[in-house]
Amino acid sequence: MTINCNGQLIDLSTPKVMGVLNTTPDSFYDGGKFINDKSILLQVEKMLVEGATFIDVGAYSSRPGANHVTESEELQRISPVIDLLIKHFPNIIISIDTFRSQVAKHCINNGAALVNDISAGKLDDKMLEVVGKLGVPYIMMHMKGTPQNMTKHVNYTNLINDIIFYFSERIKIARNHQIKDIIIDPGFGFSKTLEQNYTLLKQFELLKLTELPILAGISRKSMIYKLLNIDATEALNGTSVLNTVALLKGASILRVHDVKEAMECITLTKNLF
Repeated sequence: MTINCNGQLIDLSTPKVMGVLNTTPDSFYDGGKFINDKSILLQVEKMLVEGATFIDVGAYSSRPGANHVTESEELQRISPVIDLLIKHFPNIIISIDTFRSQVAKHCINNGAALVNDISAGKLDDKMLEVVGKLGVPYIMMHMKGTPQNMTKHVNYTNLINDIIFYFSERIKIARNHQIKDIIIDPGFGFSKTLEQNYTLLKQFELLKLTELPILAGISRKSMIYKLLNIDATEALNGTSVLNTVALLKGASILRVHDVKEAMECITLTKNLF
């Protein structure tokens, strides 16, 4: 199970870690922490040294109720960061966290390697066409609505069945646009209640029916800290617990803020198989 990232074949039969780099002032955990060159380079170097295979760069906060950001502002935020990272880390594999096709195209043309889209192409009807033409791996996430209103879209006939049906439709369209390397992300925290997030994790292994790599993005999310009556800064231990569960149920990529701990989860769980 490999994906081609700028000519590098990444084998996902052994789980990999995707380190999160938010260049937004209002992300739920690290908003505003990485807004100058020094802080960005130090954080990315730390994540790479600790074992991250991918660095996921985002400039549009998708937390529930986040402020809308224009496409031009998103590009202004993310473009210098891509240039900076490519210059200092020539072999870096950058994932672009965007739902906008033109942002994805600009970043891929400037050295990024894959696209991570929270909307699976539903918020930009040109996204799948553009990704297909770019010939890069594509992460499609399950979400209903938009980041601004997704908390209102939490009604399901059967949660896991509905998610699998959603992916079957989106995968078919992506294949029609010649997208070869697809990764699915069930979207923990997106248009799902606290209880639904845990139902999803309980049934996570059923997503393997898609026969595609699965990304788990649980890191420091409210499904952890609300249940434990803490805040996101205290949610590292809970993150490691749930990442371990996701690995045991078939996750191929852990998208995290804390790379070292995620790598430890992978190392330990590998010895159970």
